[in-house]
Amino acid sequence: MTLNFYNDKVCLNVLTQSVENAVQINEITEGNVALGILTASYDTVEEAIDDMKRYQKEVDNNISVGLGNGDPSNWKKVAEVSAAIKPKHINQIFTAVGYTRALVGSDEPFINSMMSPSGKPGFVKINTGELSRNFEDAIVPVETAIAMAKESGANSIKFFPMKGLKAIEELKVLAEACAENDLGLEPTGGINLNNFEEILQTVIDAGVKKIIPHVYSSIIDKEANLTKLEDVETLYEIIKRVTK
Repeated sequence: MTLNFYNDKVCLNVLTQSVENAVQINEITEGNVALGILTASYDTVEEAIDDMKRYQKEVDNNISVGLGNGDPSNWKKVAEVSAAIKPKHINQIFTAVGYTRALVGSDEPFINSMMSPSGKPGFVKINTGELSRNFEDAIVPVETAIAMAKESGANSIKFFPMKGLKAIEELKVLAEACAENDLGLEPTGGINLNNFEEILQTVIDAGVKKIIPHVYSSIIDKEANLTKLEDVETLYEIIKRVTK
């Protein structure tokens, strides 16, 4: 079972914290979605596995096992949960992609490799791990980072945190490199209804084949703590329009 992409190009990634909400989002997006469920929300691996299995049954396994705001301390929990449930999408830190791919034991799950903006177009920060983040930043050329990610079994680069349009120039250069080297791209962090189209269009224009934009806190109903269905509809309409 592989991830679904609208027009074979874009798959929306949004959070969900209820099966009902997940089912509704899945219907709105016609299954072209990776429903983010965060391992940070669970105390144990076993608890996460049991709960995520409920979602899998109802949304054709269109779930994305997440770290939780990019928290690298959950990297092993993500790997172990993913190995047990075989989701369609997995979020992972740069240094743990190989471990996760081997543990899952399959080429099917779409796994991203988390890298961060460096402040300089053409370069990314790859020390996104639990230990490595505490040391001097490892800033490398985007082409080198992409090659390393591919060698570890990644399907895409998760570019986080973008802080909205702050890193748009860096995103453009990274997207061009991903397109040239046949790797997907997942812009993440600070994306909302106002900047979503510009960010998505930037990646599409670069020629990236598989794009998974993550839109999280900006579309969550703070009282219900659920992703707003009307906002998902708006985002999906934008996806359909820009991928014609």
